Amino acid sequence: MPSPIAELYDLRHKVAIVTGAAAGIGAAIAERLAQAGACVAIADVDADVSARTAEHVRGLGAIARAFPCDVGRLDDIHRTVVSVVETLGRVDVLVNCAGVFPVAPALDVSEATWDRVFAVNAKGAFFLAQVASQQMIRQGTGGSIVTIASIEASMLADKLLPYEASQGALIAMTRALARELGPQRIRVNAVAPGIVPTSGAESALGAVSGGSPGELKARLASRTPLGRLGTPDDVARAALFLASSAADFVTGATLVVDGGLSSTW
Repeated sequence: MPSPIAELYDLRHKVAIVTGAAAGIGAAIAERLAQAGACVAIADVDADVSARTAEHVRGLGAIARAFPCDVGRLDDIHRTVVSVVETLGRVDVLVNCAGVFPVAPALDVSEATWDRVFAVNAKGAFFLAQVASQQMIRQGTGGSIVTIASIEASMLADKLLPYEASQGALIAMTRALARELGPQRIRVNAVAPGIVPTSGAESALGAVSGGSPGELKARLASRTPLGRLGTPDDVARAALFLASSAADFVTGATLVVDGGLSSTW
């Protein structure tokens, strides 16, 4: 008898770490995981906003704690995972959502900008996966790692080269980790959103287009088969699926969530 739908998405007694969860897509993911019953660790460099987001999630009747964390620093990563285990008892799900996307022409990209983008987007995601999976292995119950990447790994725009390169790295890392961690019953997948106009993305859209972000959004929405741009909750629903037992036989996959935009490129 197949498991009931509610059981497949039931994350009760699970602890999930979500990075970049103070606002935007990360906050939406934290809320959806909490609605499914998970205890949520909100890890973000912005301690004040993280605390407010954790309070909001607790208002939904869930357990949520804020953990200040700069994912570009290895000592922060170790400290955060240790603190989550000490506070919430375990780690079952990791969602890597923290990311930066500075805008600059390729010939103007500095070494400092390149290093910061890869420190946060790629290095941070890898070492969080490493430290979280070590904890999952100690627990002996498997787990799920979901990395939020982007269709920018293959659909390239101007002035975003370091970000786009880091997204390609994330997708390759997802496949490699899935191969290595599969025998430990740890599934590793990625979500590649299309255009999701969060507050951070709004400014980047304007800088990339050289014009009004609103005009660019309208143009992109008109090219999207579903007729609109994405929302943080569109991405959160995909992350929930990959984190849950509904995706028990899914690993090494990149789920594109872009309303069909990449099919028209």
